[in-house]
Order: sequence, then C-alpha cells, then structure tokens
Amino acid sequence: MILVYTHKITPRVRYIFKHIVTRILLIPVDFTSKIEEFVAYNGPKLSYTNTVLGSEFFIKSNDLLFEQGVNDLELTLNNWEEVPCFFATNLKSAIPFDIFAASFYLITRYEEYLPHVKDVHGRYTAEQSLAFKKGFLEIPVVDIWAYKFLKLLQEKFPDYEYKSRSYEYISTIDIDNAFAYKYKSLIRSIGGFFKDLVKFRIFDVWNRFAVTFNIKKDPFDTFQKILRLKKEYNVKTIFFFLIGDYTTFDTNVSASKSKYRLLIKEMVDYARVGLHPSYFSMQNALLLKKEKERLESITNMPVKRSRQHYLRFSLPDTYQHLIDLEIEEDYSMGYASNVGFRASTCTPFYFYDLDFEIQTPLKIFPFALMDTTLNDYMQLTPKQSLGRIRDLKNQVKAVNGTFITLFHNESLSDYLRWKGWKRLYESMLKIATS
Repeated sequence: MILVYTHKITPRVRYIFKHIVTRILLIPVDFTSKIEEFVAYNGPKLSYTNTVLGSEFFIKSNDLLFEQGVNDLELTLNNWEEVPCFFATNLKSAIPFDIFAASFYLITRYEEYLPHVKDVHGRYTAEQSLAFKKGFLEIPVVDIWAYKFLKLLQEKFPDYEYKSRSYEYISTIDIDNAFAYKYKSLIRSIGGFFKDLVKFRIFDVWNRFAVTFNIKKDPFDTFQKILRLKKEYNVKTIFFFLIGDYTTFDTNVSASKSKYRLLIKEMVDYARVGLHPSYFSMQNALLLKKEKERLESITNMPVKRSRQHYLRFSLPDTYQHLIDLEIEEDYSMGYASNVGFRASTCTPFYFYDLDFEIQTPLKIFPFALMDTTLNDYMQLTPKQSLGRIRDLKNQVKAVNGTFITLFHNESLSDYLRWKGWKRLYESMLKIATS
C-alpha cells in the first residue's frame, strides 16, 4: 500500500488517485491529512500538497482537486520527456507537472462542461478538445504518465512488490441495421424499391428483389461470420442492439418483428448483449427507460451495458439517466469524426459527476476507433485503416491497457459503401489479438 499525505482529502483527490495508482498501477492507496501519521508510516508514501515536508516523494498540487464546480482554466502545454503535459510544478516536485490534476481534467471530460459549439447531431466535437488541438488525441497520455510515475516510484521504493496488469481486447458491434432489406415493413420496402428505381440504382433494385424473395441472403446478415471469428480468435465480443421506434435516424428493423427478436436471443447465447439507445434518447430519460425495458423483455435479462446511437451523449445528463436506470457500463466514450482516446486513457474508469462532485457506479469503457470514422469521416482505404488500427493497438499494448474497437455488422457485408471492406474486421482481430 502507498500512503498519500494531502492537506485536504477531497472526493476529487480520492477519485483520481484510485484511478491512477490502483486501477492502472494496481497499488492499493490510502490517505491521511495528519503529518505525524504520515511521518510514522514505514511503507511507500508520497505527499501531494503545496510545500514539501522533508525528503519524501513530493508532488506539488494544483488547486483543481481542491475546488468544486467547473471554471475556465488557463492551460499551458509542456513536455515531460517528450510526452505532452500541463499544470507545471516547481523543481522540488518529483514530477514536473501535477499528474493527478491533469489526469482528472482529461478523464472527467472537464472541458465538455464548459461552453462549446455542438455539431449537427448535438455532439461535442473532437476539434474543440485539448487533445486534438495539441496533437495527442491518438495517445493515451494518462496511462503513459502513470507508467512514467511508476518508474519513479520503483526507484524511490525498490523493495515494494509491484504487480503488473495485462493488455485486453474487446470487440464491440453496433447493430444499427440488422438487415438491409429483410423484415422491413411493406411501406418501407415499397418506398425503398421506388427510391432505387427513380435514382436508376438497378443493382440495388435487383438485390432488394432477390433478398425479399429469398433468392439471395441479406447482405447485412453477417452475424454468423462475426460469431465464427469470435470463436476462432477467442475475442470478447459485445453486440449493441438498436430497438428504438423508427425515425429518420433510427432505421433498424422493428423490435416487434419475431425474426429480429430471435436474432437478439441467439446472440445472447454466444456473446454479450447491450442496449443501443436511439437517436433521441440523449436527453430523454423516459425514452431510454422504455427501450431498456423493451430489450429486457426480449432477452429476459437485466440490461447492464449501453452505447448511445450516433455517439450522442451530453455530460452529465445522459450518464445520470443511465445511472438512474442501473446501467453499469457505457461504451460511448469516443469521437465519430476522429480515432483516438477522447478521455486520453485506454483504461476503463468510473464516471465522476462534476455536478454533484461524486464518483458514480457507472463504468466508462473508452473505445479507440470506429469503422465509420475510418471510412466516412477520414475517408481512408481499408489498407490505410489497418495501419491506423495497428498504431492505436500498439499504443494501448505499450501501457497494458484495454483496446476497444467499434464495428457494425454492415461493414463486413462488402456491400454499397462497404465494398472492399469485407476482410478488414478479421485483419483487425489478427492485429488486436497478436
């Protein structure tokens, strides 16, 4: 155990020390604000306060962890052995910046509480983030800082027995459209047929006809392939099913269709299943509750994990709604337009609510990349995408983190905008599990 002396033990101090010291570095931590207790302790210890007490491991504290609420902060970027950092400290500090305040700022998404311009879907954009502006979005700096901090601890306390965590990979699949043509309502099928006809999409007209009359398999029905690859590469896989009512942005098969319900039940037998709350659920607690209950009635199991459709979430409202509904895990933490680490970490962390100044029971699993980001937003080829995937995986593996990817069943279809992308998913699994 490591004992931390600080002049004031706040919820923020407890939260971020436990994340860095215990969750990332696997070292138990305790706190004291009594100098005599700190001096008497014989094990590894450090002081986190304004002035150094003696010759102990000292980190000069920034005011951030002793404040409440959100303020517009002046941030100046520096480098710690070529790694970007901020909240610089003085020469007496063992680390040239306040690693805990800086990590807290990034992990709580502090900047997303400040006034900002939202995109067309009401989302906070990557371009406004400190990580994007300063060029470290694709680096899990919080984890890198933690390991550099660990090296200093090992030098100061060589006799302590340190544990090390292991790299993990999680494949997540969003089901926005379980089928391209099958099991859609008659009105939608006829409407789609005439739309393709008017736009002279003869190939699509033929495919729609062939699938509807069972001449061909539905192109988006790639579920057996995903399950086969899950087994072959021994990959932890989670499916997030969109079961909201039909809207312009929610175009999945109706959850009342027996074939869709059977598909969900089948996936429950072979993998983990979560809720994919619909487009308008971002700030609508009643809609979220209705969809959660709908999925539970299909699976006959409590829904414990979730990812917002279109990655639409607003801090802290959306997360507060998930907590009220006893959702335990959220997988929405990432950007649609850019790959990388939205919270600058590749370690799952508990959501800290800056409104109420508490650590909540909702665990956030940040993902590193999404197939539509690579194809639609960044307009990369499958080969270029593989290079980016390899780079991100290497970043995560270097800090023994959790590498999480987001794909859709559609991107394995080799159909329409996914032409040529069919093999990318398996190639990614090879990289992620190697």
